[in-house]
Amino acid sequence: MASQIPKSGNVFQRLANNLKSKEFREYLMSTHFWGPISNWGIPMAALADIKKDPQFISGRMTFALTLYSAVFMRFAWKVQPRNLLLLACHMANFSAQSYQGSRFIHHNYIANK
Repeated sequence: MASQIPKSGNVFQRLANNLKSKEFREYLMSTHFWGPISNWGIPMAALADIKKDPQFISGRMTFALTLYSAVFMRFAWKVQPRNLLLLACHMANFSAQSYQGSRFIHHNYIANK
């Protein structure tokens, strides 16, 4: 049973070998990597705006970005091979935009009545 547990040196060596592999280098030069990396700016901006005054939230833009992320979450899951980095990016954006949308609704329709 103990022989089935990999030694820590073997795990790190395999990880280092995978990072040096041709497949990983090709992945780093693909749109499957750079597309999601460039997309991370959208959820990061939404997360940065969470502490700001909700009067500046655009309801239409928030709705559009929420819908956009919902569509691209499905795309990231359906495309072959699956793009889990893109899926994670759009899940984060969907969550952040949904929260911003709730702040917009609360500020404009609930709190100011």
